[in-house]
This record gives sequence, C-alpha cells and structure tokens, in this order.
Amino acid sequence: MSARRITIVGAGIAGLAVARALALRGAEVTVLEQAPEIREVGAGLQITPNGHRVIEALGLGGEAAQEGQRAEAVELVDGESGGRVLRLDLLQQRPGSPFRFFHRADLIGMLANGARAAGVEIRLLQKIDSVTLGDGPPRIRTALGDEVETDILIGADGLHSKVREALNGRVAPFFTHQVAWRATLPADPGIRPVAQVFMGAGRHVVSYPLRGGHLRNVVAVEERRHWAEESWSLTDDPLALRIAFEDFVPEVRGWLDRIERPNLWGLFRHPVAVRWHGGGAVILGDAAHPTLPFLAQGANMALEDAWVLADCLMSFKAPEDGFADYHARRAARVRRIVEAANANAKNYHMSGLRRDLAHGLLRVLDRFAPATMLNRFDWLYGADVTRNG
Repeated sequence: MSARRITIVGAGIAGLAVARALALRGAEVTVLEQAPEIREVGAGLQITPNGHRVIEALGLGGEAAQEGQRAEAVELVDGESGGRVLRLDLLQQRPGSPFRFFHRADLIGMLANGARAAGVEIRLLQKIDSVTLGDGPPRIRTALGDEVETDILIGADGLHSKVREALNGRVAPFFTHQVAWRATLPADPGIRPVAQVFMGAGRHVVSYPLRGGHLRNVVAVEERRHWAEESWSLTDDPLALRIAFEDFVPEVRGWLDRIERPNLWGLFRHPVAVRWHGGGAVILGDAAHPTLPFLAQGANMALEDAWVLADCLMSFKAPEDGFADYHARRAARVRRIVEAANANAKNYHMSGLRRDLAHGLLRVLDRFAPATMLNRFDWLYGADVTRNG
C-alpha cells in the first residue's frame, strides 16, 4: 500500500477514520474536502460500543473520553403523559462497553487531528465536480478545473456522493413523509447523562446532553404529507415546531419554546448501493448505505466501515480483492442495521390500541426483566470489527 496513492473524498467521520486507519498502517493518504475548513454543522450524535471499539483501535480512546460524555441510560417515555415506558440501563448492564454522546464538531475535530498526526494530508476547498472510472486509474475533476489521478479512490462523500454516482448512476431517494427539526440549547443544571425518547402518535422527540452537560441536543420528528428538502442547512418557523408537539409534556414544550431557529430537514430513504467498488474506487459510510436516524448508527457504521476497509486493503495485494472482501464482510450487517432503523420509526410513532398494547408490554419488561430489551441489541452493540471484521 505504501507504493500506491490513496485519495479519499470527504473529510467526515468515515473519511477521516479510514484515512487514519490506513496511515497508521504505512499508507500515503490524501483527503480532499470541499469546505474551507474542517467543521461540522450538525449537532449531537451517539457513539455506541461497536463504534467506540474502532475509536479505541485507532488509538483515540483517551481523546474520546475527554470529548464525549458517557451515557448512563436510554429511556423511552410517553410524550403526552410523561410516564416511563422502558429504561435501558447502559452503565449498570454494560459497564465495560461505553456509550458516549458527542457534539458532531468535536468528533470530527478529534478524527481530523488524529488523521493529521498519522501523516494524512488534508486539502481543503476541493469540491468534486466529476469522477471518471474506466480502464485506467480513477480520475477526479474539481469544480476549479483541476484533475487528480490516483491509484485508489475512496468515496466518503456522503448522501450525494460523486463516487457512488460514478459506480451506480443516479438513484432517486424515497421521501418517508417524515421531517426532523434539530437544535442545541444551553442545558439546565443537573441534566442527566441519559438519552430520552418522548414518543407520540406520528411523532417523537429525542434529547440528550452534550459537552459535559453544558448543552442539550434536541431532535424532533413528525410525520407529514408535504415534501421537505433533504438538507442540513434549512431553518424553519419555530411556531411550526411548537404546534406539532403542543400536546406533549411541559418539559418537552419548554425546550421547544426556547428554540428560535430550528434546522429542518426531510428524511429520505436511500437504497443501499448495489455496487460498492469498481475501477479502482470504493465507497463507505453514507455513500454506500445511508440510514435513517432512528437507531443512532450512521456514525457507528462509518467507523466500522473505515476499520474493515483499511484491514481488507492491507490484507490483499490487489486492491480490488480487498474491496471485494470489504463488501462481503459489511453488506449483510449494514442492511440489517438500515432495516432496524426503518422499523424503529414505526415503533416510536404508534397510536391507538396498538400503542397501548406495545407500551404495556414494554412496561412489564421494564419492571420484571429490565435487561431483556438491551440483550436484543447484542448483535448490534456487541460486534467488534477490530477483532473479527
């Protein structure tokens, strides 16, 4: 690998993680990023044990403990009554498997510093106009007209990936008829290190602390008929957000009343890519398998992809053989995760008798068998790609 030029498009979680993973193995890596600086406009995200194991294997466990906040539990709550439905006690039942809350900008900064420390070159203001794959090496053309030829091209360029498009063509996403608002607020003193999901008919609100409890992350999701753009940079009238959750508990309404410029984005379902590699190029993270945000696994899948791809490239002399092994090791798992995230949206938004029965069953489990639900996620959180791929 040290004799080959490796170019990564995108300095997000997937791109920076795979860049460090490859550089630590001796590869010469360049990352092309369209932004003028390494920054992230998002808010909070959750790194679950499967993703945290990759961070530790990348040698960034100490930094993660400083930048992230250890989660104590996940609680499902009836949004209209405020009654607890279920508590997943992460700290007590999985003490050796950290769940952490991160501000997205802090995680990106940590990975960028780690990539540079490993010798990765990060070039900014490199917006990609087109990607050409064929008989020769992959070629990139930037919006400024520059052309880059590389031995190995890794597409970590997200939902609207140019590398994915070169491999698969354009595929129209499906609007789920759900929209999400997101915001961060100064947190009240004593905020608990708990992710709370307030559930209601056709909508839910997620909240958890960031930056050591100084901020509260809020994401609110509503089902609606009207289309909304798939963008992280749109803002909405805060009154629309407040009306959507006007019958939720005062605690939630109080948070929403303090949000003055909520970001709004439409939630779209993108298919898992048919082709992950070809012509010297490969994709990972959201470029390969976008997911809805209802299982908190987008960042974690990106981290897992990064480790497995680096491991596969270093295990085979021919890059295409490494790409094929990477796809074989990842495809079934990411499909299962994407499907589970799709199902969670329905579970959070149940109404009527079905909701009463489901919540009643969860309350029984919460009281008499509290570990049952967390055990059901052992296939997800218990995976360790740094040991067994």
